[in-house]
Amino acid sequence: MRTILSVVGTRPELIQAAPVSRALAGRCREIVLHTGQHYSAGLSGALIDELQVRVDRWLEVGSGSHADQTARALLGVESAITEERPDAVLVRGDTNSTLGAALAAAKVGVPIVHTEAGARSFDRTMPEELNRLVVDRIATVLCCSSDQGVANLAAEGIKSGVRVTGDVTVDAVCANAPSESDAAALAADLGLQRDAFALATLHRAANTDDPVRLRGILTGLGRVGVPVLLALHPRTAVAMSREGITEPPSVRVVEPLVYRTMLALLRLARVLLTDSGGLQKEAYVLGTPCVTLRDSTEWTETVTAGWNRLAGADPDSIASLARDFAPPSSRPLLYGDGHAASRIADAALDA
Repeated sequence: MRTILSVVGTRPELIQAAPVSRALAGRCREIVLHTGQHYSAGLSGALIDELQVRVDRWLEVGSGSHADQTARALLGVESAITEERPDAVLVRGDTNSTLGAALAAAKVGVPIVHTEAGARSFDRTMPEELNRLVVDRIATVLCCSSDQGVANLAAEGIKSGVRVTGDVTVDAVCANAPSESDAAALAADLGLQRDAFALATLHRAANTDDPVRLRGILTGLGRVGVPVLLALHPRTAVAMSREGITEPPSVRVVEPLVYRTMLALLRLARVLLTDSGGLQKEAYVLGTPCVTLRDSTEWTETVTAGWNRLAGADPDSIASLARDFAPPSSRPLLYGDGHAASRIADAALDA
């Protein structure tokens, strides 16, 4: 029986791992390794319990510089490869954990299966873009979320091992999103009603480590015209405290939300404001307009389709885009039919 070493390190990777683990069950020996890049209970611990993700090995990458996180992941995954002798290493997206794991596998000649391959923001100031570029160059099997990913890889001369699987985010949303009535009940517990609030998250270092950008985004959130529920990332909370920045009166801060509650609120929100890549896709799947608090996005398809707008950190842009958002009536199935996990499992077993 083949052995797959499946690497996760962050909340979005855990969400993606659950459907793939179910698709691999009984077909191979899957070893799930959590690097500990997201180490807080709110970001990883509760989600592991909620989605019933089995984690077999733990590292303690923790916080630190990009180099430090990547190096710790590389060393820890290399040790796991030596002990477990997997036939392939499965990595996801663009995190430092993904880069470290892919480098560890490449150095010892173990095939690499990369999901979300080919996603490009074309912005090399983003650490995640650099991670994507490197991992795609050394991956053996490249599982693209959409045709756009294939086109991006082809433009870089990468054609071998490329396949369109769809995005497992769709699988996860379909499996976990509460019904309209259940979502309404969860929202009511928080005093919220459909289309009468905006949902926001903010966590990327480019936004939280720059006081000017952080102030600009929070000012913009206070001007969107409806109350804003901000699920506050620990990094953002530290940055706000350090800089003496407080949220505007119309912004209500809460702890990070459990996954199903986040999906429920996302289903009902008038608009999502976020710098998260995963939430941009979840909003698209659920039909919620998204204003991205970045200058670029790797999920360019959502912008082209008219359901995502880039606002950067300018408060006027954030406010006007959020207030005036009128998405088109149609939403093409950009990221597949909800069966990406089975295709990714097949890819991992074929690697």
